[in-house]
Amino acid sequence: MTTLMRAPRECGSWYWDLYDTAAPGLESALSVAARMCDVLARLELLAPIELKYSWYVLDVGPTGVTSTLELTKPLGDPSIPGRVRGSRPSAHPSADIADIEVIGPGTWIDADGQLRKEPQLVDLSLSTAPTGLSAELSVHHDIWGWYDFAGRPHPEVHNRNAPRLASALRELGSLLGMPPEPGESTYFGAATSEGLATPDAYEDGLGPDLTSRL
Repeated sequence: MTTLMRAPRECGSWYWDLYDTAAPGLESALSVAARMCDVLARLELLAPIELKYSWYVLDVGPTGVTSTLELTKPLGDPSIPGRVRGSRPSAHPSADIADIEVIGPGTWIDADGQLRKEPQLVDLSLSTAPTGLSAELSVHHDIWGWYDFAGRPHPEVHNRNAPRLASALRELGSLLGMPPEPGESTYFGAATSEGLATPDAYEDGLGPDLTSRL
């Protein structure tokens, strides 16, 4: 059961432009995703259990159809691309996949040092566009920042979780041959190359209260 509040927009995101280092297409995207998930799974941030992907038709646009595939085999299994293509909507026989999301739970550590499971602790998506491959990692919870969503400092939670995210970003950068590019800031936070930026404290020592938009 989930115990964390999840922001409707990301608190931070990180992007890798892989156009020059990986081939475009579904097979390449799934191969890169499997390697990224090996890193994230070892750090207990993402254990893949399903794929979610939307369909589009070239020169027409999105079909409005989204498919979900349960991962009964490892993400790197050679049968996965065929299973993904086999779920193509029959009303759109020429449709292809625009983006693919890897979904699964992760583990975070609470203020008492207890390990807790959370659905979609981190989000991983890859673009399968024919022009080139890209990957994005994002987070939607307050455990990675110095303040919780109400603006209260929670150093015990931050110090147990933020270093794990920083390790993941470093290891993924090494795996992919380039550091991540921090994504655009949102109401809920801003990314740095190593995690989330800490906003300036108010005079009372609190940070921004973001709960009105949760």
